[in-house]
Amino acid sequence: MAQDTLQHGPLTERCLHLCIDMQNLFTGQTEWHTPWMQRVLPKVEQLAQAHPDRIIFTRFIPAARPGEGTGTWRRYWDRWPSMTQAQLPPDAIDLVPSLARLVPPAEVFDKPVYSPWLDGRLHRRLQQRNIDTLIVSGAETDVCVLAAVLGAVDLGYRVVLPTDALCSSSDHTHDALLTLYNERYGQQVEAVTTGLILQEWR
Repeated sequence: MAQDTLQHGPLTERCLHLCIDMQNLFTGQTEWHTPWMQRVLPKVEQLAQAHPDRIIFTRFIPAARPGEGTGTWRRYWDRWPSMTQAQLPPDAIDLVPSLARLVPPAEVFDKPVYSPWLDGRLHRRLQQRNIDTLIVSGAETDVCVLAAVLGAVDLGYRVVLPTDALCSSSDHTHDALLTLYNERYGQQVEAVTTGLILQEWR
């Protein structure tokens, strides 16, 4: 489902890689284990290593303990008590080691919900750097990546998705999202391979 060209031209110095939630939380033996994160990790590493000074890694920060959160998030953490900070291993929230080594110059952005856009901090940071294009990789295609992509679209960013550097614990919804981007978001989202991105990111 990857396109064979970048419809809107090469990637420039105004492009940044936004890598979503590549954390031990999803590679370790937890209830949120994402089996094929390890399979896409080499592609994410290639993108990250190409321009380590032009990447922001997001991290999903769980509630400290069950009973925390507002509205449906309280119910969410009551459903997933084993995934709260009180019950997780100390390094669960950390980036996977191969990506953590790139910080700095890479940056980290922590968020307590799916979307990184909620409080405006990320958008302001990107505007200060004159960014207008985002490469969005990471996990999961149909949850936090989805929230990142739709928020970026609403804010007017050009979004480039490396189809081989995204993963989900659900093949069905992963495939459905890539179909959706291709068929409904053609003016704002370009789904291509990592190889093409590396070739066109100058």
